[in-house]
Amino acid sequence: MATETDAARDRVLAARAALADELETLEASARAAADVPAKIRRSPGKTAAIVGGTAFLALGGPKRVFRAGRRAVTGAPEPLPRSLLPEEVDKTLRKLGDDGAKVRGAIERDFAAYAKQASRDRSRTRTLLLLTVARPLLSAATRAATGWVFRTDEEGFQARLAQIRERTRRQTERDAADPDLDADAPGDTSGE
Repeated sequence: MATETDAARDRVLAARAALADELETLEASARAAADVPAKIRRSPGKTAAIVGGTAFLALGGPKRVFRAGRRAVTGAPEPLPRSLLPEEVDKTLRKLGDDGAKVRGAIERDFAAYAKQASRDRSRTRTLLLLTVARPLLSAATRAATGWVFRTDEEGFQARLAQIRERTRRQTERDAADPDLDADAPGDTSGE
């Protein structure tokens, strides 16, 4: 019976040691992943690229670059004419006399509303096409940036693991040097 108990005790101690090792590894991994300042010090170029790319997207850089490219290819847009009506319609309205100014104003307002609505419709189509292309690209870039920020690199992980193991070793030595600490544990009833 004693050998079974000893074997069970050995298995429990081995499981406890394995659990402690896994906890050390987990803690080191979490600390290395969350240590953003260390990642910035190790690779400032990547950090600057990520910050610059994010700022470029946040400030509407792609839209500005597209507009500048379009102006470079097609030239500056021509200014709007004084009157938005075709010449024949304008002549006809002038023939109406004094009341023509009111008619002209009403027609210009209706035409302006039509032009505004047509512009919105074109803008919606352009935005829809742009989002169809840009959304997957932005999503992939966001995933890549997030993955880089929160990844565990080997160098940082090993350094954190060494720190945690050293702390655990010191704690174990302290506990071994002062056995009275274990006797005062909250669940211990041997002192009563």
